[in-house]
Amino acid sequence: MRVRIALEEKGVHYEYTEQDLRNKSHLLLQMNPVYKKVPVLIHNGKPICESLIAAEYVDEVWKNKSRLLSPHPYKRAQSRFWADFADKKVYRSGRKTEMEKGEEKEAAKNDFIESLKLLEGELGDEPYFEGDKLGYVDVALIPFYGWFHGYETFGNFSIVEECPKLIAWCKRCMQKESVSKSLADP
Repeated sequence: MRVRIALEEKGVHYEYTEQDLRNKSHLLLQMNPVYKKVPVLIHNGKPICESLIAAEYVDEVWKNKSRLLSPHPYKRAQSRFWADFADKKVYRSGRKTEMEKGEEKEAAKNDFIESLKLLEGELGDEPYFEGDKLGYVDVALIPFYGWFHGYETFGNFSIVEECPKLIAWCKRCMQKESVSKSLADP
């Protein structure tokens, strides 16, 4: 989803191929022989694997449109940090709210909410993480919005009550054509 959002945001024409993950295609296995998983962006016959890496690649190759990453090294590093935080902390703690039981589930729920509150603090009063435009952190994080309802249901909590600014950000992102064409609105 991240790669599709990045491509859409840049206005790049692309061909999307759905994969049966139980019966992986020869092309997928050939293009990603190490992890054998999606996504794989194939550009000029060469594979770029992993969604954050591919989204950054899209930003570097198609510079003619608004950049996803800042031209300033410190801001770029911060964006990479928060995208990595989304992958490592938000994703893992969110999944645990669905899988754990008892005290572990409660700890996972609290960890997940704290992660979201940190992101909400980073967002502040800006419309997007990069300020007034959709950027790299937005592209990295918005696909998780589709899982929020499941996390809330299994964890018995409300993200909108805990992090209203983050939910407002999610809804704002879903209004962007690049996002709405790539993700289903939960």
